[in-house]
Amino acid sequence: MPLDIDALNAWEFEDLEHSYTKRDTMLYALGLGFGEDPSEEKELAYVYEDGLLAAPSMAVILGYPGFWLSDPRTGVDWKKVLHGEQWLDVFNPLPVEGTVIGRTWIDQISDKGEGKGAVLYISRDIIDAASNETLARVTMSTFARGDGGFGGEKLAGPTPATLPDRAPDHICDLTTLPRQALIYRLSGDYNPLHADPAVARSVGFDRPILHGLATYGLGCRAILKTICDYDASGLTGLDVRFSAPVYPGETVRFEIWQDGTEVRFRALVPERDVVVLNNGAARLA
Repeated sequence: MPLDIDALNAWEFEDLEHSYTKRDTMLYALGLGFGEDPSEEKELAYVYEDGLLAAPSMAVILGYPGFWLSDPRTGVDWKKVLHGEQWLDVFNPLPVEGTVIGRTWIDQISDKGEGKGAVLYISRDIIDAASNETLARVTMSTFARGDGGFGGEKLAGPTPATLPDRAPDHICDLTTLPRQALIYRLSGDYNPLHADPAVARSVGFDRPILHGLATYGLGCRAILKTICDYDASGLTGLDVRFSAPVYPGETVRFEIWQDGTEVRFRALVPERDVVVLNNGAARLA
């Protein structure tokens, strides 16, 4: 069954209530490797309850409606779906615990053509349930490789950030643990691709890969560490394009350019000489 554009255009998401605790906030940060150096007090603030801070990138896991594209009514070949890009705008610092409402909608669906796939742009507001204040907006693009040529328009998405043509101003190396994906998955993404070697091999990887949003979270950590002096309120936006997976245990090198409040970055794995995040942009308060 081909992608059902009429069903998707009419798709309605119910508001999703999501309660989380300080323990969840600390666990998310541990999944990104915060606390690697227990003597670094500013980083410890993300994994220790005394003066706890929430990493801004945690917004991407809050109020998430789940893998709804696997619903057969969409007509999407969900086994060929890839996470293409991720955008985040933070309007107010995330509370370290509380209840939020995730309000999701489809922005647009672009038909790349027969054999070329389709791109879905999906947004979600994260709303504080107590104050009704919008804390953040999360937007992602999903590349449905098997669903082009359904008769829709070829629509342009947001223009990716360009990287300066000069040497980076900062280099930040973050080492992941061999068990990094097993920690990160406890924040809610239990896809066996990130835990089960047999599942990973069945889709062409020689071992489980790190979650894309964990690599994205590493970008948040790198910017906080290198640019913001670990001040969570200093980072108000983070955008990336996913290029390749990271294997747990690898070092991820962030190349960062800064011009005032405009920050650009990319990430690569030096061991394999491969770019894993590209066209990165961070916005500062």
